Amino acid sequence: MARILIVEARFYEHLNDQLIEGARAVIEAAGHETEVLTVPGALEVPGAIALTAESGDYDGFVAIGVVIRGETYHFEIVAGESARAIMALTMDGIAIGNGILTVENEAQAQVRADPAQKDKGGEAARAALAMMALAERFAR
Repeated sequence: MARILIVEARFYEHLNDQLIEGARAVIEAAGHETEVLTVPGALEVPGAIALTAESGDYDGFVAIGVVIRGETYHFEIVAGESARAIMALTMDGIAIGNGILTVENEAQAQVRADPAQKDKGGEAARAALAMMALAERFAR
């Protein structure tokens, strides 16, 4: 049994709850244990993963959050930099499924977060499990 940490940027609570529900369902169906760690925003998710990965307590990670375009350039920075930092961690061999939604509006986020619709939380968990399997196969 693997231990998988869901790291969530707790900003849009109702959407995060759905993303976490989808991720947990996939992880638990695969017979693994999960825990949730909450950070303030999407920019803090990669840092939290890096800090907790060093502990060796977790076999994989699922990044959860929602970034909705606003009226300023801040959206591009948050969306781009959080994705870039998560990708850098995966290149270092950390098994991560990226479930941080970057959308134009809340309606788009709702469809993607809902486990009965696009289930992006579940999709991110499946990605983490796939990366964990690769890491195990190639003994990283």
